[in-house]
Amino acid sequence: MTLSRGLAALIFTLFFSFSLHAEFLYKDDVVANSDWAYEIELIGEELYQKTGVRLLLVMERELDANETIVDYEKKIMEHLQEPVVLLTFIELNQKIDIFARPQSLYEDFNKKQVLSPNAGISGAIMSALLFARSFDEFKEFLTTSGGTILPIIANKAKGKDITSKYSVAMFNGYSDIAEQIAASRGVELTSAAGNTNKNILLILKLIFYGILLYGIIRYIMIKLRQRGQNE
Repeated sequence: MTLSRGLAALIFTLFFSFSLHAEFLYKDDVVANSDWAYEIELIGEELYQKTGVRLLLVMERELDANETIVDYEKKIMEHLQEPVVLLTFIELNQKIDIFARPQSLYEDFNKKQVLSPNAGISGAIMSALLFARSFDEFKEFLTTSGGTILPIIANKAKGKDITSKYSVAMFNGYSDIAEQIAASRGVELTSAAGNTNKNILLILKLIFYGILLYGIIRYIMIKLRQRGQNE
């Protein structure tokens, strides 16, 4: 007899509720919400149990003078055992980064996609049209949509809503990375935010390739027009 996904998720949640401790929310000087922290720990624990990869979330208020976010991450990494991925957010410096060791871990998730400022394909198109300086940059903008952190952080908020914004953004990013790593290892996470509907993904891919084809044709026409003007 097989269990339904909902029942399996419930059993998994109850099981880990007795064993979780602050391990995957490595540091939090920003949100400080126990319910939110528990959800992070739940995803991190399941990912670790199923893949052996530790995904740690670091929420720091501010960096030391002249310290970069990568320098900060390297210091943390000195005390950790690989394989490990750090998702780091520095509030006052407004810096976000994903740092993985060994290097091969970057093949298990799309860093550019997770940290993209564009949540959807429409934003990527606008960015490409406004900022791309070459056809290669145009393609780069289109292939890095689907950001799960920066589009939320970019929203304006006041008072307590600022902390809520950070918690939603970092949970989305954390869950996104975890699901990608799990998928690359051939497993599924019951505690993560959930996979996007496959039909929607198919539609988005069709739209993307249509836009890419349009961009190629447009680029060729511009080049032909420029060549004609120079002759």
